Amino acid sequence: MNQVQNFYAQPRAGHLLAGSLRVPGDKSISHRSVMLGALATGVTEVSGFLEGADAISTMNVFRALGVRIEGPHAGRVTVEGVGLHGLKATNQALDCGNAGTAMRLLMGLLAGQAFDCLLVGDESLTKRPMKRVSMPLALMGAKIETTAGGTPPVRLIGGQSLNGIDYTLPMASAQVKSAVLLAGLYASGKTSVTEPAPTRDHTERMLGGFGVKVQRDGATASIEGGQHLRATAVDVPADISSSAFFLVAAAIASGSTLTLEHVGINPTRTGVIDILRLMGASITLTNPRDAAGEPVADLVVNAGELRGIEIPEALVPLAIDEFPVLFVAAACARGKTVLTGAEELRVKESDRIAVMADGLRKLGIDAEPTPDGMVIQGRGEHREVFSGGVVDSHGDHRIAMAFAVASLRAAAPITITDTLNVGTSFPGFVELANRAGMQVTALAV
Repeated sequence: MNQVQNFYAQPRAGHLLAGSLRVPGDKSISHRSVMLGALATGVTEVSGFLEGADAISTMNVFRALGVRIEGPHAGRVTVEGVGLHGLKATNQALDCGNAGTAMRLLMGLLAGQAFDCLLVGDESLTKRPMKRVSMPLALMGAKIETTAGGTPPVRLIGGQSLNGIDYTLPMASAQVKSAVLLAGLYASGKTSVTEPAPTRDHTERMLGGFGVKVQRDGATASIEGGQHLRATAVDVPADISSSAFFLVAAAIASGSTLTLEHVGINPTRTGVIDILRLMGASITLTNPRDAAGEPVADLVVNAGELRGIEIPEALVPLAIDEFPVLFVAAACARGKTVLTGAEELRVKESDRIAVMADGLRKLGIDAEPTPDGMVIQGRGEHREVFSGGVVDSHGDHRIAMAFAVASLRAAAPITITDTLNVGTSFPGFVELANRAGMQVTALAV
């Protein structure tokens, strides 16, 4: 019998959020630290590793491929690299769990191996599109099989000779860009990827940290095949996507002042800060510094009155994972918020446009989904923005946490169903939320 969990989030009238928090490590960087550490020569030491189910899935895949990995122990992981061509064949399916990032990057990394691989995942992952990755990899010479609909399971046929390509992404996607660049390590010649809008550049930054030269010319990133990786130390900053829930929580709870420590502020990830500031939120970056090639800072957020805005489309790729909780902020703003250019939200762990619109409407919000976004009529003039009730997260961790934040401005408790997958990206969310001043209970059902 599968375990099921719900959240029961209670309003705390007049209660403010205060103090300092450090959320778990960045999921994107945690994935990549294991992947590149496995392909390097030498031992890579990782600190701040996210001990969530998605990152653990990546770790277990590489263990199955013959890489010795110790940890995680209090965020510390040791990866004994096997070099670019040292991965071992396995007869077992490589289970990516719920991790779309892991599967898509692994497609690029494994496309040039000498052996066949089968990538599988959970029910949610088997619905997510993979053809956007397999198509450019096929142009490089890879042989990849998916379902007729282009979804997992994904079979990679080994022993292919890859050739570098010059590929222009049809839509902005850091995962597709990363997969092609990782395949480029195994390709002859140069592999170049041009993106229509900026996306997160953790892969390029971390490749550089492992001694691989990545050229950047405007919107194009290029890599020469055959370069070898050297082990290094990786300090994973706190995840800005996880921090976003507390940025919004403190911004909408009157009187709050909250500090989020050691947060990654990579400029390809700070769209959530820019959008909240456009809405009138007070967010200050203090103590800026560098952590293994990634910029970090402490974020101080103060509650204030938010206003509805038309979200600039240029910011959409820089905040694509944060929109569930940004929709909550929009509901708590005065006036109308309009999002366009975010069709990518339709193919995340759930259809985040449809699921969030449905949940917001159940809580009394005028939320109109569109093919590529949403129109939300904010109720910021009311202290109690949301009614209570039951909303379904559809097993999507970010939706579950977003509606937990909504309880801060609710008239009655909110029950959020199917929340077990919160552990994929934010283990310890309930404990940290309650320490900050929320009142959330995880209930096994």
